[in-house]
Amino acid sequence: MWTVSNMQTSNATSLTSRHVAVIGAGAAGLVAARELWREGHQVVVFEKDSQIGGTWVYTPQVETDPLGLESTRHIVHTSLYKSLRTNLPRESMGFMDYPFVTRAGEGSDPRRFPGHAEVLKYLQDFAREFGIEEMVRFECEVVSVEMVDNEKLKVKCKRMRPDGGGGDDLLDEVFDAVVVCNGHFTQPRIAEIPGINLWPGKQIHSHNYRTPELFKDKVVILIGSSASAIDLSLEIGGIAKEVHIASRSVANDTYEKRAECDNIWLHSMVRVPTHVESESERAIIRKFASKGLPPPKKKNLQIKSAHKDGSVAFRDGNTIVADIILHCTGYKYYFPFLKTNGIVTVDDNRVGPLYKHVFPPIFAPRLSFVGLPYRSLPFPIFEIQSKWISGVLSDRIVLPSQEDMMEDINTFYSTLEDSGVPKRHTHSMGDTMIDYNAWVASLCQCPCFEEWRVQMFYETAKRLNANPKTFRDEWEDNNLVLQACEDFSKYI
Repeated sequence: MWTVSNMQTSNATSLTSRHVAVIGAGAAGLVAARELWREGHQVVVFEKDSQIGGTWVYTPQVETDPLGLESTRHIVHTSLYKSLRTNLPRESMGFMDYPFVTRAGEGSDPRRFPGHAEVLKYLQDFAREFGIEEMVRFECEVVSVEMVDNEKLKVKCKRMRPDGGGGDDLLDEVFDAVVVCNGHFTQPRIAEIPGINLWPGKQIHSHNYRTPELFKDKVVILIGSSASAIDLSLEIGGIAKEVHIASRSVANDTYEKRAECDNIWLHSMVRVPTHVESESERAIIRKFASKGLPPPKKKNLQIKSAHKDGSVAFRDGNTIVADIILHCTGYKYYFPFLKTNGIVTVDDNRVGPLYKHVFPPIFAPRLSFVGLPYRSLPFPIFEIQSKWISGVLSDRIVLPSQEDMMEDINTFYSTLEDSGVPKRHTHSMGDTMIDYNAWVASLCQCPCFEEWRVQMFYETAKRLNANPKTFRDEWEDNNLVLQACEDFSKYI
């Protein structure tokens, strides 16, 4: 899969400069703008907020719909909670040639795993260092991106009037290329729970969690296993009556208290044995069989059922009466502004078809995405993807043919299916991150991730799983920190 035989460095003697739009001024958009500018492109960054930072701009404001499902709600972009600290050490988290080191200044946070305000300050420093703010059009929300003349992309944005007058101005501009960097922590994914419409309790998605006061003395069910789910279970557990965690990562047949937490319980998702199918289920099976298709798979629900008496049944066989369900169940990729006539879609959280998570073959290289992969080193991945896009747009790097890219995509999808990876995890990197980075770096003729950075990533994951309470403040990888500091001396 990771071969360069169909993609080569161009023999062009001069680079092509293009007019490029970047959507979003978060971490991905900022580094994309820098790499595009370095490659000689003319860059405009559209940012709907009044400042840079994207999801790292904290606000206590939450949405009117705590589940984030109402299409008419006012959308709050950030999902940060007040107490959030990074789950990666600053050494491995930062861009490769702009280290995330402690910088002097009022309110700086010197911890290895700093709070969100320190990350925002880092991004502000990065933007200032490279003059990126001069490329940003603030308070400009992109509402439409569509092809024109088969070679250009028209970007329509809604711009707030500077005089504060009623209404917004709609502006159109045509670009050679558009790079989508709008983030993916805004549209909540909600766990499906049979009977939830009858359940009388309160539900909230972690997107709308800021502080734990709402959960004081309550019986809480938390669904999910992400780093934020771990953080919130511990924070809420400090004031809640009970916290019950339903997670796919909990071992089968588990119903036990979390270590060192007297009021936090872990529930496995072992499949409850099913009996003979109902008549309606048998009818569905017959319908599929008549078309030569296998029966549809039963959904692997995290909660068995909820009931109007307030009780919630877990898949491990236990039932409790709960006050609140907190969904720490992740987010959906969401691009309401993209007008591609159904060519680029989001299907069960798979954005596709995309070549190597970046280029839709039919629109490549005019349309591209930065930052879709997760379970990775986000800022460095943004950086390497941006270098690739910038080089392709300048004609320094040549993409494979549209047919070859589609063949690679189909092979990738087949590999995921054969490995039992659900479609919704298409953009999950995990152990493939290292090969992906090395492959893209070889195309860009730039350094790949340092060995210490990769080791630090995996060491941190081990500590998180073993000691979720203390992993940020107790570590034994000082040798890796020393290696990082030695590398950083080249840039500081």
